[in-house]
Amino acid sequence: MNKSTAILLLTSALGLSACNNSISPEAADVTILGLNDFHGNLAPTSFTRADKTAISAGGIEAIAAEVNDARKANPNTILVGGGDLIGASPLSSGLLRDEPAVYALNGMGMKVSALGNHEFDQGLDELFRMQNGGCASNDMAKACKFDPNYRGATFKWIGANVEYNATSGKTGTPFSPYIIQDINGIRIAFVGAVTKTTPGIVSPEGVKALTFTDEAAAVNKYIPEIKAQRPDAIIMLIHEGGELSTGSADNYSTVGCKTLKTDSPIVDIAKRVDPAVSAIISGHSHQGYNCLVPDPTGKDRIVIQGDFYGHLLQRLDLTVDKANHQVMSVKAANLVVDYTAREKAGTLDFGMTQIRTTADAKVATIKNVQVATLGDPQIQRGVSNARNTESPLGDVIADALLAATRNQGTQIALMNPGGIRADLPDATQIKPGNAVNFGDVFSVHPFGNYTTVLSLTGQQIKDLLEQQWSGANATAVKLLQVSEGFKYKYTLSNADGKRVNIADITLNGTPISATATYRVATNNFLASGGDNFTVFKAATNVVELPGLSDTDVLSQYLKASGPSLKNVVKGRITKL
Repeated sequence: MNKSTAILLLTSALGLSACNNSISPEAADVTILGLNDFHGNLAPTSFTRADKTAISAGGIEAIAAEVNDARKANPNTILVGGGDLIGASPLSSGLLRDEPAVYALNGMGMKVSALGNHEFDQGLDELFRMQNGGCASNDMAKACKFDPNYRGATFKWIGANVEYNATSGKTGTPFSPYIIQDINGIRIAFVGAVTKTTPGIVSPEGVKALTFTDEAAAVNKYIPEIKAQRPDAIIMLIHEGGELSTGSADNYSTVGCKTLKTDSPIVDIAKRVDPAVSAIISGHSHQGYNCLVPDPTGKDRIVIQGDFYGHLLQRLDLTVDKANHQVMSVKAANLVVDYTAREKAGTLDFGMTQIRTTADAKVATIKNVQVATLGDPQIQRGVSNARNTESPLGDVIADALLAATRNQGTQIALMNPGGIRADLPDATQIKPGNAVNFGDVFSVHPFGNYTTVLSLTGQQIKDLLEQQWSGANATAVKLLQVSEGFKYKYTLSNADGKRVNIADITLNGTPISATATYRVATNNFLASGGDNFTVFKAATNVVELPGLSDTDVLSQYLKASGPSLKNVVKGRITKL
């Protein structure tokens, strides 16, 4: 372990120490490493350390090296996941149906992971294939192109709150709710859950057979069954998270923070999860934090998350009493996976280099095709990749949608911020002459969505904008990115449904009319009501353009306008 990047939090005083026992204690140490929101990032990406140093972080070669070092220091080490290990992945993994990412995680010795919402991006049957292997995919152009005999994941995805619904004709859970791992005689139970909002943030068709229940209630339901098997510790893996109210860019090393926003989903969940759970490894919100949240008895419990793309590894160091099957102490840390330092020191994992090199070679022809040059070296997707603000890249993508669909009579284009997965390009991929290639574009748009044009009234547009802050989006704001000529103002402190005045919504300088109809371009995910924007489902005159993918739209726009995209500024959305 790199001690300069390990921020330790001793929690032996959290009521976890041994009580009076009839059996003499038998102490043993175990290290749990957690990886969340990896999203198939085989290569490192840009990251800013706590000292403001810009480095390349993550990447399978450096992650594996960190895991190897931990195992050398303590053979009782296990690697686990916090969900979204696959899905929304860069081209080197995404174009190969994320099989390289699964093989890399297999090679690192991952044992178990919570399900994430992005694991369901391609539907339940494809997720079963990713788990179990085989080539019977819903996208034969990508499946088994990395390995013609794809063998599946050797680790297990788990989810206590994922159940078959009445329409499926099945009962029970499609994935195990928990797994007990034996680590050299130390028995650790891992119980999993995924955000209950999954149906609203993935394609509805892919999860139509499933119900996603309350995360805490589902986990608590299995605690008696787990305790009856007398594990030495219970750890929760959950793909749900929160944000810090401090707004600090140095969240990951905030030791023992208690500043998670009180309305964060993970805070509510943690306060209700059975005290038998010793620590919670979280994900989903792409934040780095190492915090304490009270359990139902009021005692502080570790809740930790490791940023995204493998920049950080969550580390829990447990001392357990094997004789009496209880936790004696827990330490927590977020470890920076410094690819830059390991590359210089020559300590990258060679086996992972082979996986990455093989994947890169298989997609090199399409990845390296130059698409355009930009006026600036990079167009960013926002500070800390926030989804609650307008971003330069968001504006550019909305403009690209507008330009690509003018022949459909489009007047307004809207883009969901969660569909923008990388800066253009990532800081580690800036090239001479400000060139961008197809790999850069694919990293921005890895979902394979296609364009849809539809009609909404002015009132529906107003109602749609209100959904950015209400309902399921209230605790995870998703500010739609808007095209040139469309502007509006909002007041965040106002009540639901009253944050936007229709008089403050303008198109080319003129206020929109509540009764007039407008042509709107977006992607098929939003058009189907994705990200909880249900107003789209009431649209009329819907025209789907499956031949016009998101990567095509952005590539065409960059070819035509790339050199002029200099000093791209936002300013279409005004917060009052």
